[in-house]
Amino acid sequence: MALPYFFVVDISSNAITLDEDTSKHVISVLRMKKGEALLLTDGKGTKATATITDDNRKRCEVQIGDRSTEPPVTSKVSIAISLIKNASRFEWFLEKATEIGVTEIIPLLCDRTEKEKFRYERLNGILISAMLQSQQCWLPVLHEPVPFAKILETSIEQKFIAHCEKGVKQQLSSKLTKVSTGQLILIGPEGDFTESEIKSALANGFQPVALGNTRLRTETAGIVAATLLCNS
Repeated sequence: MALPYFFVVDISSNAITLDEDTSKHVISVLRMKKGEALLLTDGKGTKATATITDDNRKRCEVQIGDRSTEPPVTSKVSIAISLIKNASRFEWFLEKATEIGVTEIIPLLCDRTEKEKFRYERLNGILISAMLQSQQCWLPVLHEPVPFAKILETSIEQKFIAHCEKGVKQQLSSKLTKVSTGQLILIGPEGDFTESEIKSALANGFQPVALGNTRLRTETAGIVAATLLCNS
């Protein structure tokens, strides 16, 4: 049976006190006891086995045993995606993109973005849960919302914009090659990018791509893009 898996901010010490929420889950929900083992990760590539030394349900203490470090991916996958009105759909995207293996998520503020309150702690918590669920030890970087014009300044080598306007576009699946600096794709809001935004992206070296033959919701387009980029 697999050991329970938890996130801690810092895993460098040999003895760690888990935060109250994690302690409660370990002791009160899973009913683990002193001497039992679990797994920890810091979301930065380190995974460690740990043994419970104090089974206090508010301040569970563990002793670190074996550590291992997983190297980061050689080519990162970045998704810059517009915030959307339905917060639960955006949260669903974050969860699934993490499971798939996206390394960076950049919420976009576009001309047609319907701005909603951005609850960073909640959204980052969704990423952490998805990382643990999928047994990974690298947490995707979640940025604060970025204006569309700002994302155009990126130095990433291979960059795409997925939009629904007519024009010359190739399927994203036909454009993918491994590059050292990673890949970035822009996904627009409900109503798509404006013509001005598309022109600006193309002028800054973004390649126009399609994600299939049907019109997709923003969050669905993000997942299709994530799947193609992470498995190229």
